[in-house]
Amino acid sequence: MNIRTTGGNGPFSAETLTIDRAAETDRIVSALRGQLRSMKKRGLVLGLSGGIDSSVSVALAVRAVGAKNVFCLFMPENDSDPESLRFGRLVAETFGVAAIVEDIGPTLKAMGCYERRDAFIRELVPDYGDGWASKVVIANALEGEGYNISSLVVQSPEGVQSKHRMPPSVYLGVVAATNMKQRTRKQVEYYHADRLNFAVLGTPNRLEYDQGFFVKNGDGAADVKPIAHLYKSQVYALAAHLGVPAEVCRRPPTTDTYSLEQTQEEFYFSLPYDRMDLCLYGLNHGIEIEAVAKAAGLTVVQVERVWADIAAKRKATRYLHLGPQLVQPVEEIAGY
Repeated sequence: MNIRTTGGNGPFSAETLTIDRAAETDRIVSALRGQLRSMKKRGLVLGLSGGIDSSVSVALAVRAVGAKNVFCLFMPENDSDPESLRFGRLVAETFGVAAIVEDIGPTLKAMGCYERRDAFIRELVPDYGDGWASKVVIANALEGEGYNISSLVVQSPEGVQSKHRMPPSVYLGVVAATNMKQRTRKQVEYYHADRLNFAVLGTPNRLEYDQGFFVKNGDGAADVKPIAHLYKSQVYALAAHLGVPAEVCRRPPTTDTYSLEQTQEEFYFSLPYDRMDLCLYGLNHGIEIEAVAKAAGLTVVQVERVWADIAAKRKATRYLHLGPQLVQPVEEIAGY
């Protein structure tokens, strides 16, 4: 690996990730138009959460095909933060796109999503039920070496919180039930895409895409993913350029998946996105570890642990990026 101490035009820093926002916008818009032509689709459907990634994606979609050819979906469920719907509506109004509410809560309840999840939680907390709330958190990779152990945080109706280490069976059960949310949303997106002859737009940024922070055949499913090459800090830079409402830009990234408020670093990442970007970029571009540590405000040992965590997640989530595995290629369509 070619080890460097600079980002190209000076010492490695957050400025290294600076992009030409106008040129990048034009490049993405051109790519989207070409991709839609190749698929013979005339517009784009996406779920609009009110977060920075989906908001920037809406803005780029409007630039690519016009507001009348962009259709957005708000898909709250029983555990959603009501603020997400407010932010989503603000973005839809800002960019003049059609948007509707598809409440997936009743569907999830009918499929047993909540009851299946709660049954696994009750293996650790027998009293868990109506009026309780919960979230899954992961041990911070900076605090030690080895596997990241997931824990369950529950809050009683009286507001008392407790933390419980989850055995693998409980963790897998809670996550499996929770993943129904992302897969149900994607089913709704594809329904509307099919009826409109639109393509489905996925909204992962580079950090999420690289680290497998998505559900296979859930939020990982899409026809186009226009910001998957952009680090999260670059997505924020595009947001300012594209006119995403300032209130949305100030909103901290959340999962909005569990009934207790939860940050992305609590659930998956070692650090807030700006420092994760620096560590990931440094690893990807062979930047000297001391330079990465200085730029990210970490020790060399901490960067080593973050890099180890990145590598471990890449290995563990590789299957998420794979298509269906065949015994042998179907040669007649292999080139398509």
